[in-house]
Amino acid sequence: MSELSAEDSKLVTLARATRARTGAAEGASVRDGDGRTYAAASVSLPSLRLSALEVAVAMAVSSGARGLEAGAVVTGADHQVDREPAGLAAVRDLAGVAIVVHIARPDGSVVSSVRV
Repeated sequence: MSELSAEDSKLVTLARATRARTGAAEGASVRDGDGRTYAAASVSLPSLRLSALEVAVAMAVSSGARGLEAGAVVTGADHQVDREPAGLAAVRDLAGVAIVVHIARPDGSVVSSVRV
């Protein structure tokens, strides 16, 4: 895996911190076209289940973002984000162009990068 840019490394750090702070199954962050970042944790309530990536995209949209540049998801080893089409679909809906979402373990090591 190639080295991440400083800005993409920041996305992984934000996702890790959010996941650790909340104790959630996953953390995610996205960067919009203006360079603003949005970090979120997964939501698991009896009446509402959202992936961290879906929440991060929703935060970007509600803040007026018109597109995305990149994203990151930090999740446990037994979980694969590419099996969650809703989160990646939300990124695709807002991104408008092909972007990369980096998938990392809780220790911050990137295990894959998915082009959305």
